[in-house]
Amino acid sequence: MDGPAKDAPTGDDPVLATYRKSIDNIDAAIIHMLAERFRITQAVGEYKAKATLPPADPAREKRQIERLRALSEAADLDPEFSEKFLRFIIDEVIRHHEKARGK
Repeated sequence: MDGPAKDAPTGDDPVLATYRKSIDNIDAAIIHMLAERFRITQAVGEYKAKATLPPADPAREKRQIERLRALSEAADLDPEFSEKFLRFIIDEVIRHHEKARGK
């Protein structure tokens, strides 16, 4: 028999376990990168509040979305997914910036 038995639990499948370990490592890296990104954007929000700059920068957001859509296409990742993901992050950052501003 070449593969695991049909009724074997997936936890006993070494190939699947290897894939899942890689996925878990990538998920951990994503969380750490998001945490670092939010630490930096928090500093940006504090700076903007002190400098009385607006919490949002629609022109930069547009450029970032265009840039990441192009990167997504080059990486063979759905640009619609990437834009939704980035929009979610941007909206959360703006919320933090508004909070830092006392809005």
